[in-house]
Amino acid sequence: MESTKIVAARMLAGVGAALSVFVGGAIPAVVALMLARQAEADIRASEGFLLGAARLPGIRRTAWIAIGIAGAVVVAALLVWVLGMARSAGQAPYGGDIA
Repeated sequence: MESTKIVAARMLAGVGAALSVFVGGAIPAVVALMLARQAEADIRASEGFLLGAARLPGIRRTAWIAIGIAGAVVVAALLVWVLGMARSAGQAPYGGDIA
C-alpha cells in the first residue's frame, strides 16, 4: 500500500511546480518537502508495509525546482524594480514645468 503522504507530497510538488512562475508555488513546494520527510519516516517505521520510497527523490527534486523558479522570479522582479528606480533617479518627480 502506497503511503498517502507520498501521494499528497507528489501532488503538492506538482502544484508548486505549476505555480512557481507566479511565486505562489513556493508554499505548496515547501509543504511537499515537509510531507516527504514525514513519509520517509513513516515508510521506515512501517518495516515494508508502506510503499513509495522510490518516489521520494523525484518529489524532492520537483519541489526544489519549484522553489528555485519562484526565487528566480522574485530576484528578477527586484532587479527590474531597482533598474526602474535607477533610470528615474535623475528625473524630477513632477511635470518639470515648475520653476
